[in-house]
Amino acid sequence: MLALLAFAMVFVFMAMIMTKRLSALAALILVPAAFGVIAGHAAGLGPMMLEGVKDLAPTGIMLLFAILYFGIMIDAGLFDPLVARIVRIVGDDPVKILVGTAALALIVSIDGDGATTYMITAAAMAPLYRSLRLDMRKMACVIIMAAAVTNLLPWGGPTARAASALKLDPAVVFTPLIPAMAACAAWVLFTAYVFGRQEKARLARLGAEETVLADADTVEEATAAILEADRTRDPSTLRPRLVWVNFALTAALMAALVMGLMPLPILFILAFAAALMINYPALGEQRRRIAANAGNAVAVVSLIFAAGCFMGVLSGTGMGEAMANAVSGAIPPQLGPFMAPITALVSMPFTFLISNDAFYFGVLPTLAQAAATYGVPVEAVARASLVGQQIHLLSPLVASTYLLVGLSGIELGEHQRFTFPWALAACAVMLVAAMATGAFPLMAG
Repeated sequence: MLALLAFAMVFVFMAMIMTKRLSALAALILVPAAFGVIAGHAAGLGPMMLEGVKDLAPTGIMLLFAILYFGIMIDAGLFDPLVARIVRIVGDDPVKILVGTAALALIVSIDGDGATTYMITAAAMAPLYRSLRLDMRKMACVIIMAAAVTNLLPWGGPTARAASALKLDPAVVFTPLIPAMAACAAWVLFTAYVFGRQEKARLARLGAEETVLADADTVEEATAAILEADRTRDPSTLRPRLVWVNFALTAALMAALVMGLMPLPILFILAFAAALMINYPALGEQRRRIAANAGNAVAVVSLIFAAGCFMGVLSGTGMGEAMANAVSGAIPPQLGPFMAPITALVSMPFTFLISNDAFYFGVLPTLAQAAATYGVPVEAVARASLVGQQIHLLSPLVASTYLLVGLSGIELGEHQRFTFPWALAACAVMLVAAMATGAFPLMAG
């Protein structure tokens, strides 16, 4: 009964946001609250939600200061030379722009942090997309798919969770997946190519007046055109003389993120304070820059804490555990030898419906235990469990996804509807490639 209620809660939640009956913020709070009461946990609803908010507090703090930090970098013009250089390379060719976006996201996301990838890549590319009137949904799609590939690196999160849950060395889980990841990266670049062809055809139908950068012959002209297209920019905030200082600070921040020198929230707090002092030493300027970027920060962080309410109810009422048990118990014994690909298929909806922590520490051990009775190696199950990460990043429970849609200027439901078929195809590519390269078998024996 509890599992049925849990699935109903997730269904109602998704229906509310995808049909735009409720905003994601309201749905993340009201839907779990209503189902928590229906489940008979009205008295404990407050502590459950508060516990969920506490669990996501570090993520919320990190995103708050990360948005403020990159907001300062954008205001100061750190990414303008990069955007102008990309303009010179890709011109006004949508194919090159989309493929370049995918390649940039694949490179930037090597640090394993989706939020950082979205902020850097979207900050660099969004003005170009807007100036050329390109479809922002396609930008968001290729960026999130690229991030899902490199998110499987051992320091990215899912691989470490799978290895920890099954007591395996992360290298044992990760290394055999490299060919499958390469195949998935190739699919991302192919998707970007297809999008670019589509946009090129669309712009050809609309006419030359839809573009503003076609005749930009120099870096200065390209930068000026981009700034003209992005009318929210205030030229007085630019700090061209501090470009290399800001670049060094950002590079140091990225290195510290990869090396894990400090917790992410602390790194971004320190980096934000340094960036603010370096670029805008006057107190009045600091207040204006914080106020200018506060709207983006509040919009994203409020959704993070609302997602904490949802997760708190899911965990506190036992709905998450009931869902895991329901799925595990629904697998017929005759399918036991196929547990590796079954785990891969199960990972797609489950990492969308519940958090990675809930799946890898709650569901995966049960699946691995069942697979072991049929002779399926535990490390094969661990690798198979990572196939669904392309779908996972579309989940409304993934905090960084709200950042991407915010930077892209699109709605979460719109992003999910557009990206889902391409992400599902990426999962299929990875599943086939993983079995073909021996990362896990089709069946035991």
